[in-house]
Amino acid sequence: MTTMTTQQPTHNFNTALFVCFGGMSNVGVLTGLAGLEVMKQVGRENACIFCLGGLPTQSATVLEKATNAKRIVTIDGCDSNCARKIVEQTGFRPQASLTLVNDCGIVKKSTFDYTEVDLQKVTQAILQVI
Repeated sequence: MTTMTTQQPTHNFNTALFVCFGGMSNVGVLTGLAGLEVMKQVGRENACIFCLGGLPTQSATVLEKATNAKRIVTIDGCDSNCARKIVEQTGFRPQASLTLVNDCGIVKKSTFDYTEVDLQKVTQAILQVI
């Protein structure tokens, strides 16, 4: 009996988005939601949220896909810049970085509440950097 192995195709993405997507604040929530909205608008192959946790854990799949991405963009909610720092400490250099409190003027709050206006503002900011 012969078994057939199906190999998953390797995807090359134009832009790898690494977002903080933290639920402890409004700006952390906005990074993820706006990143998902960008993916929906431009298509997954043009901008895709990559697994940030896969970088420091040395996930072979994440490292390979990040290496093959044409651009790396980090999206952070606050001045801690966790996404950018993780990306850089793993040896990658983001071509663009966005920090919502600085680049979008959104005040960080210890809640996950956000406005539709803020979501649209962040979505447009990400679209501009990709």
